Amino acid sequence: MSQRGVGVLFACFAIIFVHYAIRYSYGTLLPEMLPALSITKAEAGMIYSSYFITYTALSPVLGMLSDRYDVRIILTLFVALMGAGAFLMAVPTSQFQASIFFGVAGIGCSACWAPVMGLAQRWTSEGRRGTSLAFVDAGSSLGVMAAGAVTPLIVVAYDWRVGWMSLGILAFILAIVTFFLVQSHPRTQATPSSHVGGKPKLPGVTYKQLFSDARFWLIGVAYLFTGFSIMVPFAFISTYAVQELSLPYHSATRLVTLIGVGGVTGKLVLGPLSDTLGRIKILVISAVLIAGGNLAIAYSRGWMLMFVTFIFGLGYGACWAMYAACASDFFSREAAGGIIGLWTVYLGIGLMLSPLLAGWIADATGTLMWSFLIAAAGGVASLLLLLPMLRIDFRTAAK
Repeated sequence: MSQRGVGVLFACFAIIFVHYAIRYSYGTLLPEMLPALSITKAEAGMIYSSYFITYTALSPVLGMLSDRYDVRIILTLFVALMGAGAFLMAVPTSQFQASIFFGVAGIGCSACWAPVMGLAQRWTSEGRRGTSLAFVDAGSSLGVMAAGAVTPLIVVAYDWRVGWMSLGILAFILAIVTFFLVQSHPRTQATPSSHVGGKPKLPGVTYKQLFSDARFWLIGVAYLFTGFSIMVPFAFISTYAVQELSLPYHSATRLVTLIGVGGVTGKLVLGPLSDTLGRIKILVISAVLIAGGNLAIAYSRGWMLMFVTFIFGLGYGACWAMYAACASDFFSREAAGGIIGLWTVYLGIGLMLSPLLAGWIADATGTLMWSFLIAAAGGVASLLLLLPMLRIDFRTAAK
């Protein structure tokens, strides 16, 4: 790989890292934000959902635009917007203001997944796609680790508002780095056309072909339930540990760090295996780990809670790059950004509903245990949708 290619993949890694650090720092900062803003868990879920509403609405649009236009400009502008939203999260005095500001962060983050993973695939050979995407996607788990380990240190030294300011400044710096490192396509690869015979299409595949393919729907809906399942621990595990298990704040936030550690392990171990075993087999394993981890979190204490949180992280970490790689494996490498963007609509629905429903159930029952059980059910639903894909995946891998 050329030096420019290495630089592009590094930029992709860094964007994913900061994106996920901002997204999941909300859960680690939430125990301090609840009393400061005088909000309930359901209202806290609404703030989180505002992020995913804007994220979901724009992700498919930006995914498709990134396949057609200069992704360097798109990423630079939206990374800066992500930083603006995070910085503004330091100043709200009400649930409404926080929802608006985190919604702005969601707008910025909407360009920080599908366009990034599509860009990484354009710079990666087919035989190394799983390994390269696992490296880029490792930024998400390291971002989670930073959210669980570094952000709480800032809170202890200063307060939660300084934590948000720090994340915003980091994103502003990254926007500058992105402008200088990113290039949309290798010079030997022409920018794909979005029209053939006058008919609008994703490069390499028509919308009619895509939407009539059962594989697209099975993977997309499985993605929805995966998003629903993973968000409950990220949104509420720190609050659960502080309020229901009586753990000190710094110990509770380490559970998020454990998810990140498990995530890195899952990406670096299971990701490369997907190049030989197939993406769907790894996704099935991930669904089992996510469902089982959520179920066990609801009933575990002490060291066992730490262990099952790590197990959950293994499944969480491995699945994202696999979903992204499925776009190229089953459909079109040139249209990968647009396809991932469309799937992100499904993911976003799960991500939006999860904190809302989990917060409402916790307020209604007085415990977050039932929220984790509902999350486990989401993981099982994802597993059931992926199982029919195993035969298709085997045939694809055998080609």
